[in-house]
Amino acid sequence: MREFRFLFVFFLGIGFGVGAGLAQPLPGTEALGEEGDLAARMVQGIDAYLMRQIENAPALRDARWRDGVDWDIQRDTYRAELCRILGVVDRRDDAIEMKPVVRMQGSETGVQQRGALLAENEVISLFSVRWTVFGDVEGEGILLEPKGGVKANVLAIPDCEETPEKLSGLVPGATSTPYAYHLAAQGCRVLVPFVIDRASDFSGIEAYSMTNQPHREYLYRAAYEMGRHVAGYEVQKVLAGVDWFQREFSHLPVGVAGYGEGGMLALYSAACDERIQSVLVSGYFQPRESLWLQPIYRNVWSLLNTFGDAELVCMIAPRHLVVEYGRYPVRQEPPQRPGRGGGAPGELWQPAVESVRQEVQRAETLGQVFSLPLFLSFQIVNGPDRCADSALQDFLAGLGFEEAMLPAPPITADVESDPTRRKRQFTQILEHTQHLMREAEFTREAFWAKADFSSLATWRQTRAGYAATMWDELVGRLPEIEMPCNPRTRQVYDEPLYTGYEVMLDVYPDVFAYGILLLPKGMDPGEKRPVVVCQHGLEGRPQDLADPGIDNSAYHQYACRLAEQGFIVYAPQNPYIGEDRFRVLLRKAQPLRLTLFSFIVRQHQQTLNWLKSLDGVDPERIAFYGLSYGGKTAMRVPALLEDYCLSICSADYNEWIWKNVSARHKYSYLLTNEYDMPEFNMGNTFNYAELSWLICPRPFMVERGHHDGVAPDEWVAYEYARTFRRYNLLGIGDRTAIEFFDGPHSIHAKGTFAFLKKHLRWPVAEKPGSASFQ
Repeated sequence: MREFRFLFVFFLGIGFGVGAGLAQPLPGTEALGEEGDLAARMVQGIDAYLMRQIENAPALRDARWRDGVDWDIQRDTYRAELCRILGVVDRRDDAIEMKPVVRMQGSETGVQQRGALLAENEVISLFSVRWTVFGDVEGEGILLEPKGGVKANVLAIPDCEETPEKLSGLVPGATSTPYAYHLAAQGCRVLVPFVIDRASDFSGIEAYSMTNQPHREYLYRAAYEMGRHVAGYEVQKVLAGVDWFQREFSHLPVGVAGYGEGGMLALYSAACDERIQSVLVSGYFQPRESLWLQPIYRNVWSLLNTFGDAELVCMIAPRHLVVEYGRYPVRQEPPQRPGRGGGAPGELWQPAVESVRQEVQRAETLGQVFSLPLFLSFQIVNGPDRCADSALQDFLAGLGFEEAMLPAPPITADVESDPTRRKRQFTQILEHTQHLMREAEFTREAFWAKADFSSLATWRQTRAGYAATMWDELVGRLPEIEMPCNPRTRQVYDEPLYTGYEVMLDVYPDVFAYGILLLPKGMDPGEKRPVVVCQHGLEGRPQDLADPGIDNSAYHQYACRLAEQGFIVYAPQNPYIGEDRFRVLLRKAQPLRLTLFSFIVRQHQQTLNWLKSLDGVDPERIAFYGLSYGGKTAMRVPALLEDYCLSICSADYNEWIWKNVSARHKYSYLLTNEYDMPEFNMGNTFNYAELSWLICPRPFMVERGHHDGVAPDEWVAYEYARTFRRYNLLGIGDRTAIEFFDGPHSIHAKGTFAFLKKHLRWPVAEKPGSASFQ
């Protein structure tokens, strides 16, 4: 309803403007003829750009891979990169311990203890076990020990909707083949890990709010900010099992087989670790360009720039790989639970066999480029099963088995899943993300160790490297803009003290910048005035703060108030509008090593290029002032674009890492539907104080209402103290300020207006543009 009201006022204003002869262009520009919802068109244009990039991703990967000279060196570089983006970076325990687990199991007489030995017959014993990984993170599942000679060690990884008990043949009447049990019957020692499931029982903070996010999504969100991934944690559990196999039974080959999410983990694990000799991937392999449609817990930062499934096949070569096309998991996320929300949309489906075959063929073609011997078998299984006997036979051949598979003797046990295991495994990963969050300030301190703050001169010398890292690794850098601005404008307001124009500028094909320019009346010929760029928040529009006919309670027409005081004002449209329509942009962008701010930065850069060309603008005095999501913009865009001489962050500045990762505070984004907030590995590189350091030595201010629900005052003050200390120790403490006021999530326009007037020297007595904060 809010959006409709603003659209109605907006179009009504345009209609009246045309009738009054207002829709004239700004001198020196073409007339703006575009009508309709330009904010929605902006989102559509960025979407079109991203879809082209996704479609071109396989060809771009192919070109990148062909650039390599020495495959061994290139493979090791790619392996390190894959481990980094999956978060497989924590050093596993040197001595992995495999421990028996005494389980709790329900019965007619209540909950009873059960020993580690779950079942046995004449050929196999099945044990409940857990094993160390790192810190307090453990793997947990079932170990199947053949009673005869053991010929190989195997990790059999279930889909996250299957339990280790089902895969191990301990659930009578199961319709799917218990392939872990079948492998054990052939003489394989088999370890079956528990995989975090898609239920949402534990997703939330009971004291405040519970969500319908699948457990995998909830952990993904907390981990992503800290440079980890729910899949990465599980790859680590798999590789810890490999560690144990290699230490205890180094003479035996190791294989990994998995279905669904287990197939994904098998593929990733083998690509990361060359000790795995044979791999079976079932119900997962396909072209990865549709990643943005899948559940968010499969999203991997920058994956499509370097890796599709075909490239991972080459990472595994010359080891043995079986790809089985049969039944794929089908799923719609998030699960529907009354009274719960916040989950991100996503879908799993059965891909067409031809698309899977084409990805296999792409792997074969790429392998030929590097003269790689690909031991790749593509198996098509008809029917509802997965990891069928033919695929298992082929997988075993990669482990040195030559004989045909033997029939598996029946097992009569009926073993329920351990009811405490699900929460234990969920909590261990969650607690590790909380540990990383608590350690983040020290991790960032090490990351910033090379920064030289001994003087303004030395800081300027070292700042550039950190800004480049932020742009490349956190925001995502789009190509340099080659298109001219091509400004199109039309007058939409004629107020006593200023006139207003809508503005559209070209940035990339389909991507444009749009906003409202307010020009004070009575400017002298040749006069240069300061500019304040005023940025709206989430789901906002330039009209919310620059239209004299709209009095929004969050913005209080602050763009209009600044124009009335003689500032040139520009209010840009940012593309965080349209709810899931803009969040889908982020889903498409992140696997390309891009974010929404990749586009916002370039839109602002083109806007600055145009503003600096205007006769009345002093290019040395262009300031930024944003609220809420506009405050996020105030932290990121001026940190990268030094043409902004000053930045004010309103209603957003806080302890950003706690805000994204905390599983204890009610302010946490873990509890909301804003799945666009986590930024990969930001917790280990930049918090808001560090972003403000990139703005330094330019003036920087924080505006904060006591009753703002974004975060408590204590978080804001704690983080801002680090900003102030940095400025003050550089001898420029007068260039930063914070104003707390008794109010909500809104513009206060008191201390900030004074800050703008002081540092933009307006009204100005001295010669305009005579000083610079660069």
